[in-house]
Amino acid sequence: MPADALLREIQGFCRRTGIAESTFGRLAVNDGKLAARLRAGAGVTAATREKVQAYIRDHAVPAADAPAALPQAAREVAAAELRSGFRFFDNRQKYLLFVTSSSEKAVIANRIAAELAHIEPRPPALRLFDAGAGDGTVLARVMRATHATFPEAPLYVVGKEISWEDVRLTLDKLPDRFAEHPATVVVLTNLTYAEAPWLTPGASRAQNLVWKDVALSGSSARAFEQQINELEPLLSEVWRARVSPESGVPVYDRPVVLVLYRADQRFVLGPVIPRQGRTAADFDLVLASQPYSARSSEGFKVRRVLAPLARALGPGGRLVGIHSYGRDPGMEIIHDVWPGLSPFRDDRHSLLKALRKELGEAARDFQFQAGADAKAVFRYDLNILPAELAGEIGTSTRLAAWNAAIYAAQIEDDLLADIVRDGRYIEATAAVLRKHGALWFNDEQFVVVRRR
Repeated sequence: MPADALLREIQGFCRRTGIAESTFGRLAVNDGKLAARLRAGAGVTAATREKVQAYIRDHAVPAADAPAALPQAAREVAAAELRSGFRFFDNRQKYLLFVTSSSEKAVIANRIAAELAHIEPRPPALRLFDAGAGDGTVLARVMRATHATFPEAPLYVVGKEISWEDVRLTLDKLPDRFAEHPATVVVLTNLTYAEAPWLTPGASRAQNLVWKDVALSGSSARAFEQQINELEPLLSEVWRARVSPESGVPVYDRPVVLVLYRADQRFVLGPVIPRQGRTAADFDLVLASQPYSARSSEGFKVRRVLAPLARALGPGGRLVGIHSYGRDPGMEIIHDVWPGLSPFRDDRHSLLKALRKELGEAARDFQFQAGADAKAVFRYDLNILPAELAGEIGTSTRLAAWNAAIYAAQIEDDLLADIVRDGRYIEATAAVLRKHGALWFNDEQFVVVRRR
C-alpha cells in the first residue's frame, strides 16, 4: 500500500473518532508523528503498516458513536492532551529542526568532554549515564571524546530515553562506536530517573520488565548496523509510552532495558555487562542536559531528577547539569511577541540549594559547584550563513530562527495559535536578526561532585 493511501486511512479514522493524528500514532505504533512523516513522503515498514491497519480494524466505530465509543486508553490520552496542551519535548519537527540548525548539541558535548579531565575511572570500566539521550547526538560525541581520552578503558554507558523514535535515532549512531571502541557496553532504557541508573523498576512494575541482551557478532560497523536494525520490530512493540492522566507527562507502558555489546568482547566485559536484578550505579560521569521542562516546579526538578542522579554517582563521580538560561537575542524575540513572559523560573543557584536540602545529611558527601557566570553561562548559535543576513532575510531563515526561539523558550502551542495567525512573529524575528546580525542562545551549567 502506498504511503498516501495509508495516510488517508489514518485521516479517515481520526475524523470518525474525533482523536488527533498524533494520538492515533502513539496508540497504534508509539509514534506521535507517524501521520506527519507520511504526509512528508516518508515510507513505513510492512510491520508498521500492519499494526496501523490492525488498530483501525480493531477500534472501528460508527461516526455517530465517536468519540464516546473510543477505547479507554484513547480517551485517557486525548483528555490528558487537552489538559496539558502541547509539550515542547514531544514536538518532533521543532526538535529536529532545532537540533540540525543550531550548535547547541556540539557545544554541550564539548563542555561535557572537558569534564573528562577530572575523571579517574576505576576498574572494571568508566561508567557514563546520559539522563536524556534524545537523538543520541551528545551521547555519541561524548563517547568519541571518552575514547580519545581513555582509549584502553572499557566503557559502560546507560542512556535513558522514553521516546522510541529517539531511541531509534540513538541506535543509528552506535555502530561506529562499537567499531572504534570494542570494549563498550551500551544500555538504553525507558525507566524513570529513580530507576534507570540501577536498571531496576519499582516493585509493582518489575514483573513486566522487558530485558533484552544483545551480543553483536562481527567486527565492522556495517555488521553491527545490520544487527541493530533487526531490533526495530521488537523495540517498536515494547517501547511504548502513554500520557499520564495525573501529571500530563509521558510514562512508559512497560519497563524496557536493552543491553548491547560485542560478542568477541564478552569475556573481557564480563564484570561490566549488567545482569537483571544485580546492577550497580556508581557512575563516573552523569550528563543531565535539559532533563526537565523549564516550567516544572523546583521540587519536581530536584526530587524527581537531580537527587536520584546525584545518588547514582560513584566516588569522584561528576553530575553535569545544563539547562536554558535566557537573557539572549532568542529571548528578545519572545519578549517582543509576549512581553513579560519568563519561562526560566529556576537558576542553577536555587536548584543546587534545593538539592543540598533534599539530600539532607548525605549532602556532606557532595560538592555543589555553581561557578561564576563567566564560566557557567555559555552561548550556542543558530547556524546562519553570513550571506543570508547580508540583504533581505529569507523566509526560511526567519522560520528557522523563530522555531529555535520558541523551542529554546519551551513555548507551548496554546500560546502560538493567535500569534501565528496574525504573522507578527515574522517581523519580530527579522528585527532581532537585523539588530544582532546573528541569533544565539544561552545555557547554564552546574556540577555536583561526590567526594572520593
